Amino acid sequence: MIRKIREALESKELFTKTLDLAAVMPGVKETIAGVQNRGDAALLEYTEKFDHVKLKELEVTRAEIEAAKGNVDEDMGRCIEEAATAIRNFHYRQKRQAWLEEFDEGVFLGEMYVPFDVVGAYVPGSYFSSALMCVIPAKIAGVREIVVCTPPGKGGNVNPLTLVAANLAGATRIFKVGGAQAIAALAFGTETIPRVQKIVGPGNVYVTAAKMAARKEGVEIDFPAGPSEVLIIGDETANPSF
Repeated sequence: MIRKIREALESKELFTKTLDLAAVMPGVKETIAGVQNRGDAALLEYTEKFDHVKLKELEVTRAEIEAAKGNVDEDMGRCIEEAATAIRNFHYRQKRQAWLEEFDEGVFLGEMYVPFDVVGAYVPGSYFSSALMCVIPAKIAGVREIVVCTPPGKGGNVNPLTLVAANLAGATRIFKVGGAQAIAALAFGTETIPRVQKIVGPGNVYVTAAKMAARKEGVEIDFPAGPSEVLIIGDETANPSF
């Protein structure tokens, strides 16, 4: 049952909560420094430490992506495709167009929108919808290379739904790296993971702190994402199955 918030004080406490990054920032900065100094070796070490998985390779192979397709049932695969179509339709309409007009003889005014060359998308755990929502807009914008980082699960494999969604969305490369170390790799680059110009995608407090630290180093980010908020308004005409 959904609890209704009635008391003014309770409501105030709920809607004034903030994310405390100060408590985790020292550890995050240490992780970032480790990745800057030791590259892939640090990523493998942190993955074993935080995700309890010992990896030999960081990048997801084409064979792993094809295997993931076979591990996603038909209904779920269809749902991912429908979601991808809806997201594409929205962002195609949102895309800004360049324009150039002659306002006076020999006087031209206009705007040109130039996409980033390389963008990084962080997809937390099994939140495969984040792959669709982060990668598809970048693809439509014309970003040449879209790099996805997502933490490995047990056995060192990425959630098959995440792989299918990221591949369908148009990810160029996918890496089995999560947490603050993934953000550090995207921000500064390693032997395997390319340095990106902008990092997007949600994550826990460590990921958010790492994104904020990266921004201070000149790396663009989307925003410090917090808990999602959803308001549903419906009357007797609404479809309850939605």
